Amino acid sequence: MTAVTSERETGEREGGEPGGGIRAAERSALETLRHGIRLSPEFRRGLAGTMVLAVLATLGKVIVPIAVQQVIDRGLRGSAPDVPFIRNAVVLCAVAVVLTALAGYLMNIRLYRATESGLATLRTKAFRHVHDLSVLTQNSERRGSMVSRVTGDVDQISTFMQWGGLMIVVAGGQLVIATVVMAVYSWQLTLLVWACFLPLVFLLPRFQRLVALRYTAVRERTGDVLAAVSESVVGSSVIRAYGSEDRTSARIDDAVNGQREAQTRAQKVVGLTFPITELVAAIALAGVVLLGVRLGLDGTISAGRLVAFLFLITLFISPLQTATEVLNEAQNAIAGWRRVLGVLDSPADVADPENGVTLPRGPISVSFEGVGFSYPGGAPVLHDVTVDIPPRTRVAVVGETGSGKTTFAKLLTRLMDPVSGQVLVDGVDLREVRFSSLRERIVMVPQDGFLFDATLEENIRFGRPAAATEEIRLALTELGLTDWLEGLPAGLDTPVGQRGESLSAGERQLVALARAYLADPDLLLLDEATSAVDPATEVRLARALDGITRGRTAVSIAHRLSTAEAADEVIVFQHGRIIQRGPHAELVDQPGVYADLYASWTSATRS
Repeated sequence: MTAVTSERETGEREGGEPGGGIRAAERSALETLRHGIRLSPEFRRGLAGTMVLAVLATLGKVIVPIAVQQVIDRGLRGSAPDVPFIRNAVVLCAVAVVLTALAGYLMNIRLYRATESGLATLRTKAFRHVHDLSVLTQNSERRGSMVSRVTGDVDQISTFMQWGGLMIVVAGGQLVIATVVMAVYSWQLTLLVWACFLPLVFLLPRFQRLVALRYTAVRERTGDVLAAVSESVVGSSVIRAYGSEDRTSARIDDAVNGQREAQTRAQKVVGLTFPITELVAAIALAGVVLLGVRLGLDGTISAGRLVAFLFLITLFISPLQTATEVLNEAQNAIAGWRRVLGVLDSPADVADPENGVTLPRGPISVSFEGVGFSYPGGAPVLHDVTVDIPPRTRVAVVGETGSGKTTFAKLLTRLMDPVSGQVLVDGVDLREVRFSSLRERIVMVPQDGFLFDATLEENIRFGRPAAATEEIRLALTELGLTDWLEGLPAGLDTPVGQRGESLSAGERQLVALARAYLADPDLLLLDEATSAVDPATEVRLARALDGITRGRTAVSIAHRLSTAEAADEVIVFQHGRIIQRGPHAELVDQPGVYADLYASWTSATRS
């Protein structure tokens, strides 16, 4: 991505409340599952075959009770046991158990493949949609929480779909089949068992809603933990510089404790199901034994059927006893799914237009027509900005901190869209230009150029992926950076480290400039690209930048007014308005904001 957010100006709000544009959708559990499966159709592929295998795996579990019933009622009937019958029953039972295990294995494999494919699609869609959101929307969400939505929450869904989802399928089938066979053996005992467990069935929906609320809080607190940890790692140098390790540790401890307390509250609710199920199961077993003996004495049920019925009760109760763990994973997964869908449901307010315009390469003109902008919940940052920048013009944008310079740059690169008015490039509204064309023609070099954890060559090539190594070397030569390159330990193969931390701030800026130069844009936007380099390097880069900007439209957000001295025109911002405009030589001789800024800057540089 060649257009990267510049450093935020003090006084400019970049977002509203935390999580402003990305909130968990308020859906029921069933609606959440349906919506999630619609977004990942891979979940449904081969589902019929998987269900057939699930039925076979479940049917196999009633083979043993049926075999026990047959052996007792037929194999042991009479004065001597029927050994051949018993042997055949055992063999058939063993074969059925093996086939059941095979069906279960194949079901697991199919379910795993479908789940992984579906979750890969969901994760990819969420990740890509995050990049489709505007910088404003992204900044309304803490980075760690955003990462949690795309990684941890999807992993939670994966755990449920590959284990809990399987348990639901098998347990549901097991419950139905056990009930049918039980009813064949004794409808009276079957009614007794259902009468014991029916109250739990009615209470389950209400209980599920309570658990859902608890696990939504768990996923939110997990995001807080990731946010706190990631910020402490990224900002470790600042933490050490100010000796704030204890405060940072306390902040992380608070986040961890919040997550632990939320998890504990959820587990307290979920934990109620197991003892309640155990109690109801004990009552059901006692009732079956008592009523079964009575029916046996009346000749209504045989000994074999009663023993088999007791086996079947175990199959009936087992799914209900595992409901605790399944419910735990299900609600955790649904809470995670809501958070992921919350990302996907956030509108891409800066979207690539359908049937957008592709602009031809060449000198580029820029026009702001009555542009206004304000951050959500904040006062206007830009007021009715109207300005034309002709092709091949080098413009310096100056002003005090918070005057609107960086917002102007973000609108020009379409990292955000104006609230009112329009920004035109070659007479075309930026909102109608394809992103591919826009990013090819306009490149922004931020004040703090972001580098990836790769080699120097790979970071420079980010400006033009198809560039050959010799083209990269030529670009560095034309920028006058050959001596610097030769001074690096491994030349172009030098690893820059995470976020470029193996290089100095000035060296990172050199890489960012080389990347932009290699991209060969028609409009170059520089957010004081030389602010982080030493004076000697600044002189060298000033000469190189003169070559980079020659023949191109160039807009520089100038903090050092030496940049304004070399520009064709200076635009002065104050309180979100353009108050002065003209060449440096004219503005410096006119009483006003620019003359005051210049006098202050020259005084500071001489002292």
